[in-house]
Amino acid sequence: MKSWIVLLGVFFFFGIAKSQTKTRVLFILDASNSMNVAWGNETRIHVAKEVLSQEIESLRGIKNVEIALRIYGHQSVVTNSFQDCNDTRLEVPFGKDNLTAIKEKIKTIQAKGATPIARSLEASASDFPDTLAKNYIILITDGLESCDNDPCVIAKKLKEKGVKVTPFVIGLGLDLSYLNQFSCIGSFSEAENKEAFKKVLDNIVQQVILRTTAQINLNDSKGKPKETDVTVLLKESESKKLKYTFMHTLNRWGNPDTVVIDPSLRYDVEVQTIPPVLKKGVTLLPNTHNIISVDVPQGYIRVKSTQPLVNQSIVVRVSKAQENQTLHHQMVNETNKFLVGKYDLEILSLPRLRRTVSVNPLETSEIEIPTPGKLNIASNKPVVAQLFYEAYPSEWTWIYNFPTDITKGEVFLLPGNYKIVYRIKERKSTAYTSVKYIVVQENKSNQITLE
Repeated sequence: MKSWIVLLGVFFFFGIAKSQTKTRVLFILDASNSMNVAWGNETRIHVAKEVLSQEIESLRGIKNVEIALRIYGHQSVVTNSFQDCNDTRLEVPFGKDNLTAIKEKIKTIQAKGATPIARSLEASASDFPDTLAKNYIILITDGLESCDNDPCVIAKKLKEKGVKVTPFVIGLGLDLSYLNQFSCIGSFSEAENKEAFKKVLDNIVQQVILRTTAQINLNDSKGKPKETDVTVLLKESESKKLKYTFMHTLNRWGNPDTVVIDPSLRYDVEVQTIPPVLKKGVTLLPNTHNIISVDVPQGYIRVKSTQPLVNQSIVVRVSKAQENQTLHHQMVNETNKFLVGKYDLEILSLPRLRRTVSVNPLETSEIEIPTPGKLNIASNKPVVAQLFYEAYPSEWTWIYNFPTDITKGEVFLLPGNYKIVYRIKERKSTAYTSVKYIVVQENKSNQITLE
């Protein structure tokens, strides 16, 4: 039984002619029985027909573009004992002004048959009138090959005939290990719902028609484009208006994913690392594949406690070394990624700690701090009180004001020597000032009564 998935593939056929002016796009639609399976609130065949019709309509009026439609699995009903592996047919051939005919044919399609992907791919090679144009195939299918033929073998045969095949495969709702079976043909990615499928199809059609694409290489310390998983903003250089927002992604082969970008503008590229990296004045060559390289070697910072923190959290303020501007706040025992360099850390414990760390490529710079203890205070009457820390022998530093009119409370303190200077608030004489000394131990509780 074939897997229930949604796949979209683009097979890019390069003609032998050096001068290519016309673009031909052959859509192959899967109308096999499994396309009747529910996908959200609709069936897969309904979604495929709707999205494909909308995409075809968007091509109306574009010069030097012709499209055609091949369908498989729509002529013979598949049963437990029979499947028609020759059920593939060119329904609407290439020609001018045939978009309406294609959309009308799509409306009449009913999904019921097998999934002869390889035979459809093999037959499609003869659907193109010549090799003088830029010839493409966009395959929309919800399953893997269900007949005997191997798409990889067919792809190899096409290459041996001088036809280069470069697909983009998008899978939905499947064990991704199955997608590896398409690696012999080309690249692939995943779509999780109808909207994602629509965006992917539109993106690929734009690549086919406009052919201005880019990959953004985020280079590591060795100059390799292996940094990823960070937002990239593209703003128009002159107006600073935001044009594109991408979550940078490495595809299944570990290469930066390809995106479609308008080549008529000049861009400032902002990579949202910590701190951000800006590359100004990037221009793209139209109708080709562009590479935008930005150096963003990164490592990690982690401040950890010697024991687990219980019922508390400690914030760490991060800034570049010898600069006061805050770059980031993170919690103790949290790890975050930073550009390679030196950073000042302000650990907002009581008392505060300050450290400087060097971030090295792909390494985690760790700072360990002792686990705070807890000080509980209580009083029968409201008090005014301040807390001091013995930073050095007999050298006391103020670190905390207790809330006004406090009668009870708690505070977490790093291990060390402390004193509380306080007065019962209703006593209107300095003579009632009292001092209590406390030794706080790691992960221990102290109870103090102020009277």
